[in-house]
Amino acid sequence: MPERALPPPDPLPEPGCPKHMVYGPCGGVRPGGACEVGGVPCPFVGTAPARYLGPEAARSPTPPPQRPLVLVDARPREATLAAAAAIGRAHAGWCDAVLVGEHHDDVDLPGSLIALAARHEGTPAWVTVACRDRNSVALEAELAACRAAEAEVVHCVTGDMRAPHVRPGTTPVFELDAIRLTRLATSLGLAVSVAESPLAEPTDHRPGRAADKARAGARWCIVNLGVTPEQLQRFVDHTRSAGGADLRFVACVAAFTDEEGARRLGRLPGVGLDPAAVQRVLEAPRPLAAGIEHAVEQARAFLSVDGVCGVDLSGPASTASEGDRVAVMRAIAERLRTEPAGHAAGRAHDGATA
Repeated sequence: MPERALPPPDPLPEPGCPKHMVYGPCGGVRPGGACEVGGVPCPFVGTAPARYLGPEAARSPTPPPQRPLVLVDARPREATLAAAAAIGRAHAGWCDAVLVGEHHDDVDLPGSLIALAARHEGTPAWVTVACRDRNSVALEAELAACRAAEAEVVHCVTGDMRAPHVRPGTTPVFELDAIRLTRLATSLGLAVSVAESPLAEPTDHRPGRAADKARAGARWCIVNLGVTPEQLQRFVDHTRSAGGADLRFVACVAAFTDEEGARRLGRLPGVGLDPAAVQRVLEAPRPLAAGIEHAVEQARAFLSVDGVCGVDLSGPASTASEGDRVAVMRAIAERLRTEPAGHAAGRAHDGATA
C-alpha cells in the first residue's frame, strides 16, 4: 500500500509579528501599515504573504436560501449560566442565531457553554473562538466542546491583542492564527465562519486571504463594519476570483440610536461611520426610529450585493439598557425577516444559506 501523502508543512511564523501569525495580516493593521501593537510596522505590509497550501476541505452542498440570514451580536451581561440563558430567551424566535463574541477586556464563560445555554432556551449560536488566550491543545478542547454543545457555527479568528493597560500581567498565546484554526475546526467536523476587513491594509491582499480561509474549510465570511455596498461587491468579486467561489458572505450592519452608541462604533478601527448618516439619526425627532430605519436601509443595501446571504447586526443598538438594545435589534431583524421571498437574498449564489 503506498504511503499517504502528507500535506505540505506550514511556513514559519512571520518574524516581528506579535501574534506569531503564519497566514497574516490580521484585521488590526492601522492606517499607514502600522501594527495594532505599539504602532510598529506590520511585517505583512509591503511583502507577499504566505498562501495556504494545505489540503482543501470538502464542503457538502446546501439548499438555496429562502430568506436573508440575520445574526445578532450578543454577550451575556456577566459570566454566569443564568446570563447566558437570558441571552437565549431574549433572542429566541426572531433571529437566526446570536454571534457570541470573545472579549479581551473581561472574563467570559467559554463560548461552548454559552451556546449550550442559549440553545436550551431556543436560540442557536455562532461561537467566536480566538487564538489569543489558548494554545492549540486548549483550542482543540474548546472546539470539541462547541461540537458537543451543538453550536451552529464556530467563528474562527486570530483575535485582538490586549492593550498594555487591559488585564496587565496576562500573556497572549497566539499559537495558531485564523487559517490554521479554521483547518483544525473543519477537521473536527464543525461548520466554520471567518472574518475579513476589506479596508484594512494591505487591502489588495484581503480577497486572497479570504479565499485561503475558504480553502482551509470556512463556509461563511463575516465582513467587518466600515464598507460601502460598492466596496463590498468588489471584495466579494475579487475573493471569488482568488479561489473563494463557494464562500458565503455576511455583512456587518452598524446599529446605533444614540450619541454614545455612535461614539463607541466610531472608535473601532476601520469603521468610519458616515457623519451625515449619524447626524440624521441623532437630530431626528425620534432618534430611536431613525436609527432602526438607517440600519434596515443599510442591511437591504448589503443584501442587494451578489453573493451576500445575510447580515450581522453589530454595535450597541441602544446604550439605555439591555432591554432597549434587544428591542432595537429585534425591530431591525423582524423588518428584514418579513420581507417577501425573492428579495435581494434570493440573488445570492447557490448554497448561500445558514
